[in-house]
Amino acid sequence: MQLKHYKVLFLFSFFIASYNVTAQYIPYFKNYTLTEYNAGNQNWDVSRADNGKLYVANDKGLVEFDGLKWNFYQLPNKTIIRSVLAHKDLIYTGSYEEFGYWKKNSKGKLIYTSLSNFKEDETPSDEEFWQIFFHDDAILFRSFSNLYIYKNGEIKQVKPESTILSCSVVDNRVYVSTVGNGIFILEGDLLKPFINTRELVDAKIISIVNYNKEELFITTALNGCYLYHKANNKLEPWESDISNIIKEQQLNTFQVLNNGDMVFGTIKNGVYVTNKSGHVKYHINKENGLLNNTVLGHELGSNNNLWVGLDNGIAEIDLDYNHTLYNDTSGKLGAVYDVISYKNTLYLGSNTGLFYLKEGNLNFIEGSQGQVWDLKEINGQLLCGHNDGTYLVENNKLRTISEFTGGWVIKKVPEAENTFIQGTYGGLVRFDISEGKWNTKHMGNKTIPIKYLVFEDTHTAWAAHAYKGLFRVRFDKNYDSILAFDDYKNKGLWSDFSIKVHKIKNDICFKTNIGWQKYEALIDSIVPHDLLNKSFGTDTDIISESGANELVTNNANDKITFLSLTEDKKGLNLPNELIQKRLVVDAESVSQLNDSIYTLNLYDGFMLINNTAKKKRDTLQKPIIEHIEIGKTLVDIDEEQVYEFPFNKSISVSISSPLSQNHFFEYAIATSDVLNWYKMDHERLELSSLGDGDYNIHFRATNLSGEVSPEKIIQITILPPWYKNSLFYFMVALIISGVVYGLHKRKIKKEQKILHDKLVKEQEILLKEKTIENDKKIVQLKNQSLKREVKLKSKQLANTAMALVKKNESMLEIKNELIKNKEGFDNSSTYKRLLRKIDNSIGHEDEWEIFEYNFNQVHEEFFNQLKAKHPKLTHKDLKICAYIKMNLLTKEIAPLMNVSIRGLETHRYRLKRKINLESDKSLSEYLRDFK
Repeated sequence: MQLKHYKVLFLFSFFIASYNVTAQYIPYFKNYTLTEYNAGNQNWDVSRADNGKLYVANDKGLVEFDGLKWNFYQLPNKTIIRSVLAHKDLIYTGSYEEFGYWKKNSKGKLIYTSLSNFKEDETPSDEEFWQIFFHDDAILFRSFSNLYIYKNGEIKQVKPESTILSCSVVDNRVYVSTVGNGIFILEGDLLKPFINTRELVDAKIISIVNYNKEELFITTALNGCYLYHKANNKLEPWESDISNIIKEQQLNTFQVLNNGDMVFGTIKNGVYVTNKSGHVKYHINKENGLLNNTVLGHELGSNNNLWVGLDNGIAEIDLDYNHTLYNDTSGKLGAVYDVISYKNTLYLGSNTGLFYLKEGNLNFIEGSQGQVWDLKEINGQLLCGHNDGTYLVENNKLRTISEFTGGWVIKKVPEAENTFIQGTYGGLVRFDISEGKWNTKHMGNKTIPIKYLVFEDTHTAWAAHAYKGLFRVRFDKNYDSILAFDDYKNKGLWSDFSIKVHKIKNDICFKTNIGWQKYEALIDSIVPHDLLNKSFGTDTDIISESGANELVTNNANDKITFLSLTEDKKGLNLPNELIQKRLVVDAESVSQLNDSIYTLNLYDGFMLINNTAKKKRDTLQKPIIEHIEIGKTLVDIDEEQVYEFPFNKSISVSISSPLSQNHFFEYAIATSDVLNWYKMDHERLELSSLGDGDYNIHFRATNLSGEVSPEKIIQITILPPWYKNSLFYFMVALIISGVVYGLHKRKIKKEQKILHDKLVKEQEILLKEKTIENDKKIVQLKNQSLKREVKLKSKQLANTAMALVKKNESMLEIKNELIKNKEGFDNSSTYKRLLRKIDNSIGHEDEWEIFEYNFNQVHEEFFNQLKAKHPKLTHKDLKICAYIKMNLLTKEIAPLMNVSIRGLETHRYRLKRKINLESDKSLSEYLRDFK
């Protein structure tokens, strides 16, 4: 297995070299701008701590990076920091006239301690400390003038005769390079001469390392590189490509990688990565994306990532080489849709045309301008599916073999050696090759755009519309025509928009907008594909050729995964940060160049992927507690203690996992046996609404693949609020008792008042009822009195009337007697005078007024009502009505009116007519209704 791994690495390196990687291929790297790390632009030195944190000597102070968050610290005098070394739990820094170390206090905050005042009243004068390194249990600080050795709490000063350019530790020996006096070896606190040759007199030595057991490798800024032979003390120039390059570009930093490759950081032209022979493998500079060409420092991390400090920014370069990038910086290439290796030449099809790489240069093939969809090698010939048709590529020139536009996809007919079917803008086209000549024919039937095509068997294929529709196509025996073109929209398909068709292990599979489905031949329907929905995910699509044993998938987060269908092994994952939003949207694709080399096609280039090399898995380490704050106050961090916090205070916990890669954090608060994990937006968790009680808070690092780190657990106790204690409860009980007693007393008083008010009210009601009853009795007595009075007056009225009747009757009798004895009167005048007196007496008005007065006393409103209703009644009529009201008979009324009974009856008859009384109605009853 190990042999196979090295063999694949060799093939990958050979493949890159065959296309002249020095020009355009580069490892993946990521830039960090000053707006991200929030410090100065110049980064003079970098150092990686054992816990994975990165420390950068910045022109404004010290920069710290834990993989997710940048922190910035300033020296007390706020001067520039030129050098940094992370050793164990201390961070040593060198500045202007100042050097010392940083250490975290109990609250997790970096605190600076100065070492520059190691002698009383003596400080480094006008010195800047450019280098810090560890040797023999000591920390050494280098300026141009002196070397300071810090060991066991003491500092010794070593002063050479000339300016110190650099120091290098090789085989536990310190080599000190100076100006003009050559190279010395530090022994104790003494410098002993080692090499002082003419070649190195004016050379600025950058570093010294072992080249092999017999030779030292010496690099200089402008004089190239040298090999020093230990056996014969001979120094000779190292002839190589990079040695000539650095003479022009000015070397500033140097480092040997674990695999023997070498890193050269230059002042003028970025970073060069070479093999041990000095052949340039990669060149990373501003032209291909580096923020700045001036390299000030670099350090190799534990994950083989090279951190580079630049004159303007910081860069992280992935040197595992499993994936390298080809970048076109000219802007000519555009979006790449397909890549193919044909006759040792790499061809690239993009939205701008067809290109090929030669000696690292991008070349355009004349006449290919426009969209290239597909590149396919068939029978030793290269076919190009183009927007304008299909071309044969011969000697980097195009020859048209089909004018049917839009050659999206071409598939070989199963069991037919020289027959192919192509999906185009206008439907399906058949391709045949005979004696080296291509013939094409449109299959007719349908002219819809077919973007995806997969064969089910020799004469059946599945075709997907470019935008909407899925069809099952059956061809005749000779592929001359289409026998059936069946639409499967209504046969279980979840959605017929943007369907992609794949053949996976003889299953016809469909990727819809909702998820994965497959064709079930027994029922001729499309059913859910539970296995793919579970293993891939409903939002994951295949972006490689589906017929291969290795599939490449892409999910909604642009996570690229290589999956093997034949081996039970974990595939390669490419986090989305590697491609930095360069995927061609809705046309993501991976091209396979050979059994192990793939290209992920991007805007302005592609990523070259070695899939069978040893997989670099994301490292996930247990999170570290960085800070714990209550309110805005930091608290001491103790891994073993249970943290106690007051109630109703905001709590924040900051964590990190510097050794983890491509990760984010999750947390869970244990409330039951099952933990519910929640993603943290940042590295800081804010808790502001916890009730009192005990809590276990779990933290872990995780990645897009679902892998998780070991958990970090902190225990916290939220103290009860001030009101949750015995004294409070006693006071509350006392207050409640007092309140209850007061309320009870108030209730009794209120009930007594209610009873009193009720009694008073009842007495008032009783008195009122008694008064009403008495008033009723008084009214009743008054009514009785009135009735008696009315009865009395009625009787008096009746008596008066009867007296009048009797009187008038007597007077009428007298009158009748006088009339009978008329002849007995001598004097006729006397007779007549007597008759007049009798008549006057019978109809005397004074008697009527008395009668009327008494009548009104009994019947107050009788005349008023009668006159109101019958205004035409005469005085005589009213008299008759009054007598009738008194229930007097006709014979009794006639004397009172001084008329005969006959005359009275006639008057009554006329009276009935006046009041419009019907003949059958009684006048007495009618008048009885009047009061």
